Amino acid sequence: MSKETRLVYSTETGRIKPTEESQKQSKGDGIVRIRREVSGRKGKGVTTINGLDLPDKELKQLAKNLKQLCGTGGSVKNGVIEIQGDHREKLQLALEQQGHTVKLAGG
Repeated sequence: MSKETRLVYSTETGRIKPTEESQKQSKGDGIVRIRREVSGRKGKGVTTINGLDLPDKELKQLAKNLKQLCGTGGSVKNGVIEIQGDHREKLQLALEQQGHTVKLAGG
């Protein structure tokens, strides 16, 4: 069993930052997860979408299109799209048509 070692600090140069390639690999597994959340929202349910590896501008545009599709409000927070209400099936179909691998997570 070989373990991969990675240098994180050198006494000559200090902290060694990871390369861009390794940062992109650790961003996600390529699966978009759609989940319904209620906790911490005063009983109001929202549908959250995470796992999209898109720049902020494209993520906001996608969120806008999905909100229009559902006819409701929402937001983008920390790379997670939040859509008000339970629209998991409708969002799953829309994202699959755009070529994303989608899983429904949670209950």
